[in-house]
Amino acid sequence: MRVVLAEDLVLLRDGLTRTLHEFGFDVVAAVDNGPALLHALLHDSPDVAVVDIRLPPTHTDEGLQAALTARRQRPGLPILILSQYVEQLYARELLADRAGAVGYLLKERITHTGQFIDALKRVADGGTVMDPEVIARLLARNDARGTTADLTPREHDVLRLMAEGRSNAAIAGQLHVSDSAVTKHIASIFGKLALSASEDDNRRVLAVLAYLNK
Repeated sequence: MRVVLAEDLVLLRDGLTRTLHEFGFDVVAAVDNGPALLHALLHDSPDVAVVDIRLPPTHTDEGLQAALTARRQRPGLPILILSQYVEQLYARELLADRAGAVGYLLKERITHTGQFIDALKRVADGGTVMDPEVIARLLARNDARGTTADLTPREHDVLRLMAEGRSNAAIAGQLHVSDSAVTKHIASIFGKLALSASEDDNRRVLAVLAYLNK
């Protein structure tokens, strides 16, 4: 699997490159700034990209903007964003095209190699992965409003795990319920969020967006 990596801290970039190689990924470009990232995304044909949000020259959201620009030209290009902080606005912007194949992880998560590689593979396969800490921060808010306010506590649990990118089977295992119970909870969530019936995984993205926007 071909990977483009964007990280301006040289030690972290080298460490990530070695880790990816160890797990069988082909790092076709490892860059340290926004313009180089955009060029690599458009010209090196990656299967997935690992992108730090803050890159030179602006050190603001250069990495995110390069990734979003590339996805507009290559719809559905899988992007796993890394950030040092929980940035709800960035998470919403990443999900806004509703195409899936995106992830948002805190940098501390990449020290857990198994979690990082699992998240990268899920994004490359078209899934949506949100860092558990991002979801935990949102759950801690007391101003829930809109359609997500109609969800039961169990449905909130299911939606939180969906936002982390978990499959139905993984959600069932985490909550110690049956697969059929999870399916019923998800159907209820989609109904309460007015998401029309479809086999398309994009509904899961839309549900996560509703969750982030609450």
